[in-house]
Amino acid sequence: MSILAVTGGTGFVGGTLINLARAAGHQVRALTRRPQPDHAGVTWVAGALDDQAALAELVTGADAVIHVAGVVNAPDRAGFVAGNINGTDAIVDAAEAAGVRRFVHVSSLAAREPQLSVYGWSKAEAERIVTESSLDWAMVRPPAIYGPGDMEMRELFRLARLGLAFTPPAGRLSVIEVSDLGRLLLALTQAETNQRLIEADDGRVNGWSHAEFARAVGGALGKSVRPIALPRPLLSLAARGDRLVRGKRAKLTADRVAYFCHPDWVVDADKRPDAALWQPQVPTAEGLAATAAWYRAHSLL
Repeated sequence: MSILAVTGGTGFVGGTLINLARAAGHQVRALTRRPQPDHAGVTWVAGALDDQAALAELVTGADAVIHVAGVVNAPDRAGFVAGNINGTDAIVDAAEAAGVRRFVHVSSLAAREPQLSVYGWSKAEAERIVTESSLDWAMVRPPAIYGPGDMEMRELFRLARLGLAFTPPAGRLSVIEVSDLGRLLLALTQAETNQRLIEADDGRVNGWSHAEFARAVGGALGKSVRPIALPRPLLSLAARGDRLVRGKRAKLTADRVAYFCHPDWVVDADKRPDAALWQPQVPTAEGLAATAAWYRAHSLL
């Protein structure tokens, strides 16, 4: 049994991770801004990544830190800097000061192309902070993450229910189901890391085309889907419209358009984890079906 300190534990990935950690018998400390329900095996630490005292309480005596927290979408550069760069810097400093044995960092494939978007740049800067630290670190760059509880792909499922899918221009992507990602993060808290950078996915060689994945989502809903590839200028126009309608809550931003349209978001096969450490357990068709069932159960379709 280990004591695991988790950031981002109230989010989609972090919540799944905590449930897996509890089931495996670990004790979890998790950072939270708001009061949370009591769970056996979980100690909630009130605070945020800009609260030094809270971070010290979170990590002191922990066997490993799993840094999940991050900003995926922000209205401006400052939001990405605060969430992804400053937040990572703060938790790394706290872990170093506490003498934590292992640090597992959740990055993003977007960090491979920092010139494309502020998001990708901020994740690359966060990686730099971790790699330049004195910690025994392991870093995971997930591709697109899906699964029950995910709200980022909800619009894709809602359109697929109508038989449609609007996709970026030609390109390919990898995906990973959230519990598979959680199992990998837990495995890395126990394994010898040797400062490893890992890219992990569902095991599909060469990933998915956008059209293939859209049809797979349709299959999870029992629908035949017609993928429609949108050119970048049209996506940029849609992003401006989303900003006008939803303001800072816009989901499609100019920053997102920039990396959506990149043709290669497939994991590097040479960076996949060793099979002895971890292998994906959730076939994508089953994972998508479970995601669709979760949306239905919560009246989100």
